[in-house]
Amino acid sequence: MARAYTLKASASPGVARDFSAELNEQQLAAVTSPPGAALVIAGAGSGKTRALTYRVAYLLGQGVPARSILLLTFTNKAAREMLERVRALVPGVAEGVWGGTFHSVGNRILRRHAEHIGFRQGFTIMDREDQESLIASILAREGLTTTDRRFPKAEVLADIHSYAINTGSPARRVLVEKYPYFLPLEDEIERVRRLYEGRKREANAMDFDDLLSKTLELFLTHEEVAAEYQKQFRHVLVDEYQDTNHIQAELVECLARRHGNILVVGDDAQSIYSWRGANYENILQFPKRHPDAQIYKIETNYRSVPEILSLANASILENENQFPKNLAASRPSRSVRPAIVCLETNLQQAEFIAQRVRELQDQGIGLHEMAVLYRAHYHSMDVQLEFTRRGIPFTITSGLRFFEQAHIKDVAAFLKFAMNPRDEVAFKRMVRMLPGIGGKTAENLWSQTAATLAGEPEFQRLQSLKVPAKSAKAWSQFLHTLADLAPASGPLPPAAMMEAVLFAVYDDYMKAEFANYDARREDLMTLIGFAGQFESTEEFLSQLALLGGVEATDALAGDLNSEKILLSTLHQAKGLEWKVVFLIWLADGMFPTARSLESPGAIEEERRLFYVGLTRCEDELYLTYPEFRLNAGYGDNFQRPSRFLSELPENLLENWEIDLQESSDDKEPF
Repeated sequence: MARAYTLKASASPGVARDFSAELNEQQLAAVTSPPGAALVIAGAGSGKTRALTYRVAYLLGQGVPARSILLLTFTNKAAREMLERVRALVPGVAEGVWGGTFHSVGNRILRRHAEHIGFRQGFTIMDREDQESLIASILAREGLTTTDRRFPKAEVLADIHSYAINTGSPARRVLVEKYPYFLPLEDEIERVRRLYEGRKREANAMDFDDLLSKTLELFLTHEEVAAEYQKQFRHVLVDEYQDTNHIQAELVECLARRHGNILVVGDDAQSIYSWRGANYENILQFPKRHPDAQIYKIETNYRSVPEILSLANASILENENQFPKNLAASRPSRSVRPAIVCLETNLQQAEFIAQRVRELQDQGIGLHEMAVLYRAHYHSMDVQLEFTRRGIPFTITSGLRFFEQAHIKDVAAFLKFAMNPRDEVAFKRMVRMLPGIGGKTAENLWSQTAATLAGEPEFQRLQSLKVPAKSAKAWSQFLHTLADLAPASGPLPPAAMMEAVLFAVYDDYMKAEFANYDARREDLMTLIGFAGQFESTEEFLSQLALLGGVEATDALAGDLNSEKILLSTLHQAKGLEWKVVFLIWLADGMFPTARSLESPGAIEEERRLFYVGLTRCEDELYLTYPEFRLNAGYGDNFQRPSRFLSELPENLLENWEIDLQESSDDKEPF
């Protein structure tokens, strides 16, 4: 029988530091936390990363072997930066710390034990494109792409499966809550999932979700493997714990089970990712799972002036489910309160932002030190237009400009072809949306079309084209739609055209094609509103080309060395900061969203997102909303101020009254 012998830890030579001289009192308490479970609530701008890196350095200084420390993060960049800081703090003893994202650590473990769960050594990891390609091949093999009912595309199926895995939810619940329009296809969707799992094993391949789910499966089905890592990791540290999902939380609990030394750092007030599977309850319930856990709060903020922090503190107090905290500024007061600015319309809101940006530039604030933040990408459309008109260079964190996105260009293709039936690119883009028509068939159809377009083009001539039998029904609807867009009496106005396309063809296409259907539909409703300003479809399409094409890009690019103001959704702004922030479209139904108004939990997450927006700002904050939303797809809409604004004490804000000047000579047309 083996005898257990404990080797006592001894402090590593040469790593002693005076932490009290380098950390504030709250940081120091968390960093030097005694063994056991600990929850560190680190407020925005409070030095969370500093606390984590010093914690690792402190453990190393206490003699904990590097390989016995596991540091889990959400991005490779965060892991790399933290480990670099640790090496700088304690040179020569940090090598061997297990640091990385949940996925990278899962991959490292699975590489050693893949055979235990039915995979072979040397398995490949599929990226999202590979994953969708494999699912698409299953759909083709099973004939699910040819059903009369439009079946979800591979991208959507991948999202459904991923969300179910990461939240630990049955697929049916996911469909009910997020994709109710696919409930009649539940059995077929489940069959695709089973086939997909089988094909992965045959190919000895895993997707990114497997790096988490298969690691947990390994630990749950092979206790001896779990025990190996539970013994090795004497200290488990987790960054951004509020963003963990079901599987990640289970992995953390499993790995920390033997020694019980688990320290998680996060901010419940910045939990904003439930839509991608993050479970807010993980951080709230941590003290219940670990009744003896020490709770530390780090509340000194090094980013924002007191006036902004007072506003953020007042806002988040409205949430019932939270760890109460009060951010305190380390910076002196600026004596300038955040501004609340009510504009008459959404167009005037964009004009105000553009004008104020130019004024701030004149005061010496660089464009790169400013940001326009919003709840949803379509909220930025008017600002993009106004910045383009005034030649203000900008960049967008969410990727493509509004007018360059796939769903915008898809609908625009119908309008282009209605106005010009010789537009080959528009024709091919449209027909490739129809079931059973790919690139080769689209080319063949265009060849037939070109042959029939001798003389004056007429849509009726498309009736003679030969389409695959499986496309016949969709083709018939497509022809009816084209006929509706350009009747004998003349083409419809652009807004009416877009509504017809959306209703007859594109709404169902988006449901099957895009995982974020709701957001894309809202984009199109906003574009319909914009189109309402034009009587001529040709003029409308010209504006789209200028805004999304080469001319607009060149105008915005300017000098290659010129700086740009950032336009960003709030979700993508998390972790960033600017001297000046414009937080826009603060109207009920816009922010918070209309859907969130149905659920107290959803409203609280929206408020946390508002809190994130407030705490991105260092010096100067503008909170704006329009009283009227012009041409909102259904006519002009009256906008109520966001409930988040009404919750703020008036004495913390400065109301700006907007006076209008008659002249508009400073605005150049396209």
